[in-house]
Amino acid sequence: MKHFVFATLLTGLLALPAQAADYKILAPAAPGGGWDQTARSMQAALQDEGISGSVQVTNVPGAGGTIGLAQFVNQANGDPTQLIVGGYVMVGAILTNASPVTLEQVTPIARLTGEYEALVVPAASDIKDMAGLVEKLKADPGSVSWGGGSAGGTDHITAGLIAKAIGVDPTKVNYIAFSGGGEALAAILGNQVTVGISGYGEFAEQIKAGTLRIIGISSDERIAAIDAPTFKESGVDVSIQNWRMVAAAPGISAEQKAAILADIEKLNGSAAWTKTLADKGWANTYLAGDAFSEQLKKDTEATAAILKDIGLVK
Repeated sequence: MKHFVFATLLTGLLALPAQAADYKILAPAAPGGGWDQTARSMQAALQDEGISGSVQVTNVPGAGGTIGLAQFVNQANGDPTQLIVGGYVMVGAILTNASPVTLEQVTPIARLTGEYEALVVPAASDIKDMAGLVEKLKADPGSVSWGGGSAGGTDHITAGLIAKAIGVDPTKVNYIAFSGGGEALAAILGNQVTVGISGYGEFAEQIKAGTLRIIGISSDERIAAIDAPTFKESGVDVSIQNWRMVAAAPGISAEQKAAILADIEKLNGSAAWTKTLADKGWANTYLAGDAFSEQLKKDTEATAAILKDIGLVK
């Protein structure tokens, strides 16, 4: 009888769902920007959907995410509860900062989202459209100051590509880097820079409120939800998409990686995450596991070539 009761209890315990993992997500940027928004959106969706019992977010800003990345690599080794968000910006920052720590030292999990670059000016600016910006750039590239994210990141690369496309020396671009979306936004709204450049989601509220005017978007074709011409429509042959990812700690086991992958897969398929993407105007560019690791290598090589082209990397 005792054996029967024990067996019944054991069967009951085995039938219980596995304990949801707790996570700590490092956002390697100041509050307000795309990585911070990604980390906090993940936090909300993982908890709301019951995928994780508790999720904490920490901000470690600086140097295009490379300060946070170095801290993560050094302190999170072998810990399957630790995650870091990053993306295309970090790929460029690692190259421009000659960072001793690279993405090869973490465990890539998945590319999550994609977002197009938006060019904005304050509502009172004399620049009314892309043609107005191009005219100023051609007349005196240094007189146009660009406010965006980290040096060597997607915003900086896009500014260089725009200059190159219109026949202006990309090394003459007067780019001012900010470590977080909040700081960049304050500088643009405060007329401290001529033009702002970042992911559309970081400007969406101010565009809707009328305090910022959008003059172009970096997509190949017009986006229904965004009332702005593409750069190409305005005669500037540039299209680019920023992407964001999540990675796990170095030194974790194959089983631990598989468990994290399963949780991120659930996140990607959840109603809460789908709503977040729609609300923020982020495209679902989900690519996971080995396929993402391969794509990351290709993107790193392509980015190195672009950065050399626009004079940011020798």
